[in-house]
Amino acid sequence: MSVEVRINQGALARLLRGRTARRKLEQRTERVADIAAAEAPGSMGDYISTDIVEGPRGLQGVIVCDHPKVRLVLDGTRPHIIRPRRAKGRNNRPAALRFEVGGDVVFAKMVRHPGTRPNPFLQRALRLGR
Repeated sequence: MSVEVRINQGALARLLRGRTARRKLEQRTERVADIAAAEAPGSMGDYISTDIVEGPRGLQGVIVCDHPKVRLVLDGTRPHIIRPRRAKGRNNRPAALRFEVGGDVVFAKMVRHPGTRPNPFLQRALRLGR
């Protein structure tokens, strides 16, 4: 005795595009996006959005972070020098960087930034949201 099973690709595709599958994908995508927003540094989580799109293999959940500095956070930065943007400051004085250290205001002509480690918060959210 033998058994034969045939899969109708068209019917399977219609089933996967159905409301239930889309709703579950939307819920999972939102869950991962919420985790990513919580893991993101500073206000970067406010720039995260989601979408459901038709891809080459069916529906796909897409999570986007369109913060202007997201690549620097995800990839990290090498050590670098920071200088003031303007050549002259107010009243024709040389420009300076201004920041606080231990409650005191400090001025500097340049700063040697040590760089930052990569923070792969989007990948971490994907792992935690499974």
